[in-house]
Amino acid sequence: MSGKQKLVVIGNGMAPGRMLESLFELAPDRYQVTIFNAEPRVNYDRIMLSPVLSGAKTYDEIIIHGDGWYIDRGITLYKGHKVVAIDRDARTVTSDAGEVAPYDKLVVATGSNPFIIPVPGHDLPGVLSYRDLDDVNAMLLAAQSRAKAVVIGGGLLGLEAAAGLRERGMQVTVLHVMPTLMERQLDPAAGYLLERALVDRGIEVVTRANTRAIVGDGKVEGVELDDGTVIPASLVVMAVGIRPNVALAKDAGLETGRGIVVDAGMRSSDPDIIALGECAEVGGQVYGLVAPLYRMAEVAAARLVEDPSAEFAHMDTPTKLKVTGIDLYSLGDFAEGDDRQEIVLRDATAGVYKRVVLKDDRIIGTVLYGDTADGAWFNDLMKKRTDISAMRDTLIFGQAYQGGAALDPTAAVAALPDDAEICGCNGVCKSTITGAIAAKGLTSLDAVRAHTKASNSCGTCTGLVEQLMALTLGDRYNPAAVTPMCACTDLGHDDVRRLIKAKRLKSIPAVMQELEWKTSCGCAKCRPALNYYLVCDWPNEYADDYQSRFINERVHANIQKDGTYSIVPRMWGGQTTSAELRAIADVVDKFDIPSVKVTGGQRIDMLGIRKEDLPAVWSDLGKAGFVSGHAYAKGVRTVKTCVGTDWCRFGTQDSTGLGVRIEKFMWGSWTPAKVKMAVSGCPRNCAEATCKDVGVICVDSGFEIHFAGAAGLDIKGTEVLGMVKTETEALEHIVAVVQMYREQGRYLERIYKWAKRIGYDEVRRQIMDDAERRAAYFERFVFSQKFAQVDPWSERVSGKDKHEFKPMANLVLEAAQ
Repeated sequence: MSGKQKLVVIGNGMAPGRMLESLFELAPDRYQVTIFNAEPRVNYDRIMLSPVLSGAKTYDEIIIHGDGWYIDRGITLYKGHKVVAIDRDARTVTSDAGEVAPYDKLVVATGSNPFIIPVPGHDLPGVLSYRDLDDVNAMLLAAQSRAKAVVIGGGLLGLEAAAGLRERGMQVTVLHVMPTLMERQLDPAAGYLLERALVDRGIEVVTRANTRAIVGDGKVEGVELDDGTVIPASLVVMAVGIRPNVALAKDAGLETGRGIVVDAGMRSSDPDIIALGECAEVGGQVYGLVAPLYRMAEVAAARLVEDPSAEFAHMDTPTKLKVTGIDLYSLGDFAEGDDRQEIVLRDATAGVYKRVVLKDDRIIGTVLYGDTADGAWFNDLMKKRTDISAMRDTLIFGQAYQGGAALDPTAAVAALPDDAEICGCNGVCKSTITGAIAAKGLTSLDAVRAHTKASNSCGTCTGLVEQLMALTLGDRYNPAAVTPMCACTDLGHDDVRRLIKAKRLKSIPAVMQELEWKTSCGCAKCRPALNYYLVCDWPNEYADDYQSRFINERVHANIQKDGTYSIVPRMWGGQTTSAELRAIADVVDKFDIPSVKVTGGQRIDMLGIRKEDLPAVWSDLGKAGFVSGHAYAKGVRTVKTCVGTDWCRFGTQDSTGLGVRIEKFMWGSWTPAKVKMAVSGCPRNCAEATCKDVGVICVDSGFEIHFAGAAGLDIKGTEVLGMVKTETEALEHIVAVVQMYREQGRYLERIYKWAKRIGYDEVRRQIMDDAERRAAYFERFVFSQKFAQVDPWSERVSGKDKHEFKPMANLVLEAAQ
């Protein structure tokens, strides 16, 4: 380590994060890296703040580099440390906490500051900017009031903030000083369509609105306009622009203009200091979109390994709006002029507007609204300055109509050249994606994202990536992510789960109405799935709909082929007592139960019980201390154990104690499909932990956690999640992986299928490598257990469960079981 150069990075945003990724690929052992991050957290995807605000994503889902990533690379990360001084003579930086770090090379990535309009009242409580996660969290807190919000600024960030707050239930007004929205990226026609779409979503839009003051007595109460109009508001979000954050560099004597002035190699006026990101000014320009910032990062990494050929060149980047249901694409110069022509297509019924601006038979600008499928193709024609004179008559209809006949979407993507840019955010071209699919055997969208980063940022190019997968894989491509849940909808499970959160849908009728179900009541496939998703997402608000459960879950017992039922009392970790066994024997005799069997999960199953006897059987068992074993449930079932160190001469840990602890902590939780667990006290594995959904193998040094096994219709050994030292750590990791599965699994999808679909390494990354994300999963599980850990048998016996105990009318669900 002593031979490594010292690299200090000020800032931990997306640009320096991408630079370090490239640097470690080029020269993993060259630098000892220290990062100072003013925010108290790891690197996350700021592009995805809008989905976090709307509820479509959580913070955990937008983390780019978790804590484990820094640890694995030996990076020292100072969270919540703002650098206050650069001493170029001593070659050190100093943070506001007094931490001093020497450097051989320094990277400044201080980003930008939001512009706050200096009107009276701009500093009142309730006035926020929209730049980072703290801003989003403050907005989410304000949104709980369901009161009125005013967003000042009708650009990208302002409109995304407005849409997110509206999804959170607030009344929202957008104030924009110009005549049309997003006037820098859209022409007036597209701006009009965008305004109409926002109004249709319940967002009020006021253009030509000049803010005079923000009014309120001790807190925000409204916004006053120049004409004297006062718009009531308890929250004001300013999204009127950003300015490069150059104060630190300026104080250090670096050359600054609008940003920190750098050359094409991203070097500042001090050759040992590099600047990149929103704070950098290169070629007289500053950039705010992610694609050029990522290009800066790659150039900076190359220069840090002394590659003099790497240079940054100006690039036009498409503008896209991240608001669900609004398709918008803008690129280049679309202003009017005597030396240019335009081709326009309008379809008022479909809400489609397309405009291509030409100069000397070459595209110089494109505006698409409502149908953006040809954005990548127009971008490619523009970048290559293609002469379009031969296709002028059909150009506006898009790539599919060139050559006199319409192409299907896959054929249109096939016609794109290999160097056509597919993902603008990450600068990923077609050949990079198809090459990775072929070379690495990638078969899922998540795998393609992991290896290429295509569609991993804003997500608007997902459709193109999926078409490339279909093109490359042919019959081997199985787009499970877009397979409809059932005949009632065209949406897949993942889209339904995302939209339930994004639109804050909290009942089955609300889901069916808002997501435009094709049937009035749903079917046996979708109703149980929707019921589970709502239970999982809103545990404290959604009332479980028993009519949307299968028969076993409705009556809390397993129906048998002769119409009788079996019940399984819960025996914690497979342990029992003489008193419990006597109680079971008494129940068997009292109700003339014809069959009693020990299950594979180390419990006792009583079979052949008449339906009318079930409440009385539960009552007698409850008096003996039993609760339901949930042997019927799409939920946590058993935790099978061996005797461990209590009795076995080979035992290394108290496997029975750990199994009981896990089961008592997790029982009652609903999951996409049944979950079986086991804890074996030594590698001899008597509890068969290596074929369970989640298993633990105890060893001398701790606990080896396994997941994604199967021993039913499919036979599959488990994957190793990782090793931990203590029981408490084992419990946290097990709970976290189950919660991850609960939130991401499709209904009836077992853990092993879910883990294969998203990738075993991705599960390990989130659970083993990312302590913050793991803790968040754990906390959400604990919260949900407050409402789930109720014994359904005692509820039914006591009368607290008001559902009628009689044959249900919804026979379609019973038949489906």
